[in-house]
Amino acid sequence: MPFSEHQPAEHPMTLYAATKKANESMAHSYANLFGVPCTGLRFFTVYGPWGRPDMALFLFTKAILAGEAVKIFNYGKHRRSFTYIDDIVEGILRVLDQPPCGNASWDAMQPDPATSRAPWRLYNIGCNESVKITRYVEVLEECLGRKAIVELLPLQPGDVPDSQANCEDLELATGHRPLIGVETGVPRFVEWYLDYYGSRA
Repeated sequence: MPFSEHQPAEHPMTLYAATKKANESMAHSYANLFGVPCTGLRFFTVYGPWGRPDMALFLFTKAILAGEAVKIFNYGKHRRSFTYIDDIVEGILRVLDQPPCGNASWDAMQPDPATSRAPWRLYNIGCNESVKITRYVEVLEECLGRKAIVELLPLQPGDVPDSQANCEDLELATGHRPLIGVETGVPRFVEWYLDYYGSRA
């Protein structure tokens, strides 16, 4: 860590990871065959308003408000590049204006996994701070004014213990560096959640 787009990722350990890798490979093939510029974006633990209700922050918030247990895997040792949705959107918008060109110096004998001779490119979009999952919950508790009932569970099969995004390429190409930390992002989420769900929270 931090994870770079230039590191090989040829052996995905879960079906989830395999589908992501397959998507990148198919986009590369399309770019190579038809010359259509394709950019792959690797998001890191996205959270914020209007997210999927089966994601951690939604589940944690709902459980705390209901007085139910918050399930935390890897016995709370996980670290993640929690990335607020605004930083993701900003990255997408900036990348849209910069379609990739082929990398003329790409070497098949020493291939760079993030580029190609074809008009294809990969970028990470993630907060470069790696935060412990227990800190994520602490900030949520502070925002809700309630303590969580925590149930610590073992690491799930195929899950990555830690993640941290290297976004140097994104910043170099677009000037954008995701910087919204959990101390800012989680309160924004909670404000939206309570306003949207109201008495149904």
